[in-house]
Amino acid sequence: MPRRGIAVAVVLVGVFLAGLDAVIVNIALPDLERWSPSSGLTTLSWVLNAYAITLAALLIPSGRWADQAGRKRAFMIGLVLFTVASVACAVAPTVGVLIAARVLEGVGGALMMPTSLGLLLAVFPTERRRTAIALWTSMSGLGAVFAPPVGALCVQFDWRWVFIINIPIGAVAVYFGWKTVPEVREERRSPQDVLGVLVFAATIAVIVAAIVQGPTWGWGGTRVLGLIVLGVLGSAFIARRAFRHPAPVIEPAIVRIPSVALGNLATLVFNVGFGVTMTGTTLFLTEVWDHSVVRAALEFLPGPVMATMFAAPGSMLTARFGVRVTGLIGGVIFAGSGFWWVFMLDDGSDYLTGFLPGMAIGGISVGLVMPAWSMAATMALPADRFATGTAMAWMCRQVGIAIGVAVTAAFVAVHPDAASFRGVFLLMGICGLATGLALFAIKADKPPAAMDAGAQHEAVPARLT
Repeated sequence: MPRRGIAVAVVLVGVFLAGLDAVIVNIALPDLERWSPSSGLTTLSWVLNAYAITLAALLIPSGRWADQAGRKRAFMIGLVLFTVASVACAVAPTVGVLIAARVLEGVGGALMMPTSLGLLLAVFPTERRRTAIALWTSMSGLGAVFAPPVGALCVQFDWRWVFIINIPIGAVAVYFGWKTVPEVREERRSPQDVLGVLVFAATIAVIVAAIVQGPTWGWGGTRVLGLIVLGVLGSAFIARRAFRHPAPVIEPAIVRIPSVALGNLATLVFNVGFGVTMTGTTLFLTEVWDHSVVRAALEFLPGPVMATMFAAPGSMLTARFGVRVTGLIGGVIFAGSGFWWVFMLDDGSDYLTGFLPGMAIGGISVGLVMPAWSMAATMALPADRFATGTAMAWMCRQVGIAIGVAVTAAFVAVHPDAASFRGVFLLMGICGLATGLALFAIKADKPPAAMDAGAQHEAVPARLT
């Protein structure tokens, strides 16, 4: 394989692993509960959310640091950290150690994700940069698609295998990456908002903790109210910091663009529903219907398959009709999936007539909505803010997933019965409707003339070494 081909493969492997590990632990939750029965779902949900919150908090600052220090350096450090963290997860003796190792995995993922696209663009000729972006987008999606069957296969041996599989893949990628991936640096320098990053991560963590612990501690209890107050104070600090720091976590210049703000809102809300779906359906199949993990993964698979099949048509429809129409249709279909499960699923429902239609419909909606919110969150960005704006959209995605997982845990931790899951699926439907309305509210703004995929990145000066 030519040197360029190996470099592309290494970068895409990193993207795939980061996407895979955002989802694969969902399928291992039942085995984790059996491994540590004293922990409970509320504690084990942090195994999922530690990764998502860390990834969300560090995406933007990691991208800025990589631009200055070198994207190859940042990507390879992230890949090494991710692989080492996978080893730590695989040998973790306690839930606390496992959660800490997942934080380290999130750091590695945050270093890989924002740098990977820039590295791909550096090794592709200008006329093929759209292909590079398509590969990057598809590979991150394939990680989520393959997570359920791969996770199900792994847990047949032990839940630790969902992390062990990362180790040889990561090690091979590190070896070839150092030899083939080119270095890319930006000429400009910008300060890092370290305090803002820490406060942002802590704020998301306390909000998630309040949601997860609410049913156990009591929604009106002192501890939950204290967490809510901390979340409000943290949010206020981040908002104030955005106007005072030269390179804040959330840039006001970006969120002032109406279409970008609505696109990020849609991204956040949709991924709350997506997090609810991924966690809620796995737990429903394994705990309410008492299906094995392998059977649950196979029953879940039609959703990712439909999402993959409709991703390309969704992108074409979005390009032809705009984010408003495609986003509204996709959001309504996603809501229909949740409402279908509200009315059709119970203890004695049939898979073919109860669960499968909702999963297939939900998969179609994901294929339609994801291109819509991705384009909405970036299409009106000025050229020098495209990288930061893309990272912000991914940040909203990870925060949404974390909140969705937390809400699911709050609903079903105390009474994991069919009635509790109806509340979970009702929230999924509401998120779908809200996503569709947010995208439909976007005016038919056209991006600047220079904002095609290639021009966006060419507009930012960089040095390839």
